[in-house]
Amino acid sequence: MAKVELTNHLKRFFPTLGPQTLPASTVAELVRALDGRYPGIVGYLVDERGALRKHVNIFIDGEMVVDRAGLGDALDERSEVFIAQALSGG
Repeated sequence: MAKVELTNHLKRFFPTLGPQTLPASTVAELVRALDGRYPGIVGYLVDERGALRKHVNIFIDGEMVVDRAGLGDALDERSEVFIAQALSGG
């Protein structure tokens, strides 16, 4: 079960979003598990091909994911994942 935390500004759309553990062995599985708990969140994280959106970064144990297109980076039960969305505007 990977531990996952997301930036707080997503709470505007998903008010009950918070740190949690999810069963996943890859980042792609983690994104699907998040969408299972918070339907529609996948659209904020990945594009229509399943690749990370340009403004989204995912870190596993402090290191940025390598596979932004297929989200195949491995996770294990000790993995700590942080999902960040860049904010834009002026």
